[in-house]
Amino acid sequence: MQRENTRPIKVGPNQLGGNNKVYIQSMTNTYTKDVQSTVEQIKKLEAAGCEIIRVAVLDMIDAKALGEIKAQISIPLVADIHFDYRLALEAINQGVDKIRLNPGNIPKREHVALVVEACKEKNIPIRIGVNSGSLPNRMAPTAQNMIETAKHHVEILESLDFYDIAISLKATDMNLMIEANRLAAKTFNYPLHLGVTEAGTAFSGAIKSAMGIGILLAEGIGNTIRVSLTDNPVLEIQAAKEILKNLGLKDKVPNLISCPTCGRIQYDMIDIAKKVEAYLLTINKNINVAIMGCAVNGPGEASHADIGIAGGKGEAILFRRGKIIKKIKESEVYDALIEEINKFDDTKNERGCNEMKI
Repeated sequence: MQRENTRPIKVGPNQLGGNNKVYIQSMTNTYTKDVQSTVEQIKKLEAAGCEIIRVAVLDMIDAKALGEIKAQISIPLVADIHFDYRLALEAINQGVDKIRLNPGNIPKREHVALVVEACKEKNIPIRIGVNSGSLPNRMAPTAQNMIETAKHHVEILESLDFYDIAISLKATDMNLMIEANRLAAKTFNYPLHLGVTEAGTAFSGAIKSAMGIGILLAEGIGNTIRVSLTDNPVLEIQAAKEILKNLGLKDKVPNLISCPTCGRIQYDMIDIAKKVEAYLLTINKNINVAIMGCAVNGPGEASHADIGIAGGKGEAILFRRGKIIKKIKESEVYDALIEEINKFDDTKNERGCNEMKI
């Protein structure tokens, strides 16, 4: 099932599935009952580009804090609940936009029915989340067993005439996660939430997630993503935006072009590239910024960027949409680039070209 053919569900104001965009999710790592800290983190995630946020609900104190959290944020709030149907009912009462709950983990069917009826009344969807490391009955962590587990949960909800469902099949093994989601796309018509669970720290986890999530998205599979990192969750959003941008699934994300450096570099290019990249993470516009090390590759590469520099000994030439602006000192490069980035209007598509000489 290609993503545009999945059954749309509503998550707050967002339509997930069908011919809608791929949404970026994250999860807080604060104590949910600590409303102030949780809201502060969510607002940072919002500012970074998070579009759906999930919080852990461990007990009734957490559940009763959800309404206060919801009132102070702008993006849909998802309650992550295990086993206790009463926490789900309270979360729904508090106004959350989505529940993450596996109905097969609730012992009594009448309790599942109570949750489903409450979700129906409030138009709240349920995400079924299957992880390879916690399959029931000591099942082996295989893609087929993950699918069978998901089917079990889906059938419970469907038997109660509930179809506002999303599904995730996550694994720490990237290849297993890919295989499971390929099978899911053939098995279900519900939106798929993609992620490599427990992927690792910012460096290794981002690479593993980019490969696993990226392969599936490139195949047309997946409606929402979460990059799971052992780090500040803001980094999850930055990684997710890069994945979507490079697959052509998200705009208003700046693109940095920079060469890998070699013995021809005669200015502190690496430091400038890192500083510019950090700044680009704070803005939302379609812009290609090139930071090149020398005259050999720099001019040709920079001429195709919206803003670019080609460095020389203690100086650089600054370009805007292929046109030479000026020659600047090395000490002026960062400030000059930021000024041009801020002036750049990404609603215009004109390009120029100049022969470039250093």
